[in-house]
Amino acid sequence: MRGKLITLEGGEGVGKSTNLAFIQQQLERAGVDLVVTREPGGTELAEKIRQLLLTPISEPVSELAELLLVFAARAQHIEQLIEPALSRGAWVLCDRFIDATYAYQGGGRSMNLELIQSLESLVLKSLKADMTLLLDLSVDIGMSRARARADLDRFEQEQMSFFEAVRATYLARAHADPDRILVIDAEPPLEQVQAQILNALKRLGLDL
Repeated sequence: MRGKLITLEGGEGVGKSTNLAFIQQQLERAGVDLVVTREPGGTELAEKIRQLLLTPISEPVSELAELLLVFAARAQHIEQLIEPALSRGAWVLCDRFIDATYAYQGGGRSMNLELIQSLESLVLKSLKADMTLLLDLSVDIGMSRARARADLDRFEQEQMSFFEAVRATYLARAHADPDRILVIDAEPPLEQVQAQILNALKRLGLDL
């Protein structure tokens, strides 16, 4: 039996790392054969591309170059890690996936959505997440958290208007695909956030 692909999405400072670990714990406790990965990244080559994408440099980065690098990393990730895992029956839990491209490049960068859709069809083919959990938080709170934790990467150095567009795009996609994308309010205390996540995961038919 083919495995399931679960993706975790959200803007800056929403608590993805903490909640990814919580989801991993819950799925493994339920006996799921689980592979945990991230985008961009997940394989040796894709992680090198991740560094190119996230590291601030003095040279302006072409928006098209950025988009193509994202999909280059994704193509490698899918072929070398995601598809083999799903094919052998394992579940894959991925920190960000295709929705992030629509949010960051489509929303934040205002890139042509038809171009993104064309690349999605080329790289993903019929692959689609079985469930996407979208951690949603106001941009002011999220960026305040992000600035407090570490040095900012190339994306985190963008203007607030960029992140407002990212959030709006994420929410629009959730509204358009409510069966797949479940919005988790990431503002309450952690235990309340994780209670929402647990309820969402129960939709997968697991004994949690």
